[in-house]
Amino acid sequence: MQEPTQDHLIGTTVDGRYTVRSRLASGGMSTVYLATDQRLERDVALKVLHPHLANDPTFLQRLSREAKAAASLSHPHIVGVLDQGEDRHIAYLVMEYVKGHTLRDTLDEQGPLPPRLALALIDPVIEGLAAAHRAGLIHRDVKPENVLIADDGRIKVGDFGLARAISANTSTGALIGTVAYLAPELVLGQPADARSDIYSAGIMLYEMLTGKQPYAGDSPIQVAYQHVNAVVGRPSDAAPGLAEDLDELVQWCTAVEAENRPVDGAALLTELRHIRTTLSDEELDHRQASSRPSGQPLAAAAAKEPVTSGSHPTEALATTASPTEFISHQSNPTTVMAAGAPGRTQAGAVVPVNHQDGRPAGKRELKRLERQENKDRARAAATPSRPLREGNPRRRGIIWTIVIIILATLAASAGWFFGMGPGSPGTVPDVKNKTVAEAQQLLRTAGFQSEPRDVFDDDILAGLAVGTEPESGAEVRKFQPITLFVSKGAQLFPLPGLAGSTLDQAKIALNAAEMALGNITEAYDDKVPAGVVLSQDPAKGTEVRHGTPVSLVVSKGPQPIPVPDVRGLAQDAAVKALQDAGLKAVIAPETVNDKTVPKGAVVSQLPANGTLVRGETVTLTVSKGPKLIKVPSFIGKQAAEAERELKKLGFKVEVNKVLGGFFGTVRDQSPVNAEVPEDSVVTLTVV
Repeated sequence: MQEPTQDHLIGTTVDGRYTVRSRLASGGMSTVYLATDQRLERDVALKVLHPHLANDPTFLQRLSREAKAAASLSHPHIVGVLDQGEDRHIAYLVMEYVKGHTLRDTLDEQGPLPPRLALALIDPVIEGLAAAHRAGLIHRDVKPENVLIADDGRIKVGDFGLARAISANTSTGALIGTVAYLAPELVLGQPADARSDIYSAGIMLYEMLTGKQPYAGDSPIQVAYQHVNAVVGRPSDAAPGLAEDLDELVQWCTAVEAENRPVDGAALLTELRHIRTTLSDEELDHRQASSRPSGQPLAAAAAKEPVTSGSHPTEALATTASPTEFISHQSNPTTVMAAGAPGRTQAGAVVPVNHQDGRPAGKRELKRLERQENKDRARAAATPSRPLREGNPRRRGIIWTIVIIILATLAASAGWFFGMGPGSPGTVPDVKNKTVAEAQQLLRTAGFQSEPRDVFDDDILAGLAVGTEPESGAEVRKFQPITLFVSKGAQLFPLPGLAGSTLDQAKIALNAAEMALGNITEAYDDKVPAGVVLSQDPAKGTEVRHGTPVSLVVSKGPQPIPVPDVRGLAQDAAVKALQDAGLKAVIAPETVNDKTVPKGAVVSQLPANGTLVRGETVTLTVSKGPKLIKVPSFIGKQAAEAERELKKLGFKVEVNKVLGGFFGTVRDQSPVNAEVPEDSVVTLTVV
């Protein structure tokens, strides 16, 4: 919909460098514009924070830190952060501009996607998240609106500008994300980590496979409550026919407890690619009919409610339909409740209260309190109120002495084990790019035992160490086994055949094979329609690394041929000229008289000019020469009359006067009483 008022930033230049051209989108924290970087002469996406955030110094400091962290990411599946700054009252981020559409647009247009396409689209998303997780960053707002699909087939995860470094304090209670995809720990105000992104990606995959989100409600608070207290169902329940492996993948990603999910994007990416190779073609191409009513957007209303951090520790999420519901953001676990008397539900039932902040206890807290109460009751029942017999004080002293000696011995042993022995902590050394022997020696010197494991790696030469698990710099107990990853070199994959497919189909195939699109050139071809791939380089079946650019030659269709002008040429010469040009000559069945074109020559052609493609026809009309007309005799008649009648018949008249032609009578004429071509000259001798 058109903005009702003119945006005052459009047409202005921010910070003397970024000229704002148009508005792209607007959200709860910022507005995104298409701008031109005047210094580098390129298009960029300019994210301008809303004034209430731009005037918050604390928020700006955090934004600066997060922008620097995001700018350190350089990955083909992540939208790059290029710049950050302030211009008077404007605070902004500059990001790579990706021309195309979002995954939300694809879902709104197509509804549920076949598993082959869904897995191909989410694969680069997870690869981008894996790169961010390795760099110590989390996204916190993974959703279809932040997955950008470029016109050339590239897929990128956007909006890392508000990501928060894992090393930073993430337990302040600030919620950044969209409630439909929000991980339970974020709803509860707990710290976020890589597994929070995994949960959001799992919800997104569920939506891609089924065409709808797993949780819906009349207000965001109802959706948030379900994230904490419900279990995401199997996609096959909503879309019958989906493979069981897809059910397990989605439910693994969306486990309520974070420790039951993949540890990070890299772990999920490995399993995702394994499933893509094990599913049958029938399972990959299974298509589910969309159940979405015509004209209704795919996303639920709750998906459009952003949950963002504000200047206060509590951000209300209530709507007019449910004005008393909210999510509280504190350092303690959040409890979802309805407004009423403290410690009671609306029905009046007493609810235990959290003693730190006075809020009602949640479902987990109730269970914990119940278990503790049962333990206390059992302990009280097992403990007598007085001893059954007093016993001997001396004997008790000996027993206590023995117990103390045993405890001291155990403490000393434990101190040696955990202080100097196998249980003592050590720091895993960096062994990257070392030979296996060198890496194992470094690990032995640090007190660790290692077990080599071969892995593919695109950057490390075969036979050299890639890294360890736990990774270098981690502090672990020395008895803990260390896995040493040894490179097998880059893993090679055969290129798919692209000849005969359209350019769009070729882009999708390259993206599915995790290859890059190289140079595109065009060539004429008389047999292949325009827009169809003629050839590729490297060729089909060539084994290359992921990300290898593949150049394509695309047909422009048959080459247009200018139609030669053969009018006036003899018939045989005209036919040969057209055949030499690659065209076909057709002779019209009827010939025509023409006083200027000799008999047997071409009078006209159709078409007379323009272009044709090879093998198309040109129709030729052949002349049968000028028309023959009989010359009547005008001897003995007046010269003026004779000249007039001859001209009416189409002849030219030449008069020779004898003795001045005093009488004006035709004495002789040539030719006379004979058929001659029109426009011939008739000579009159006049006396």
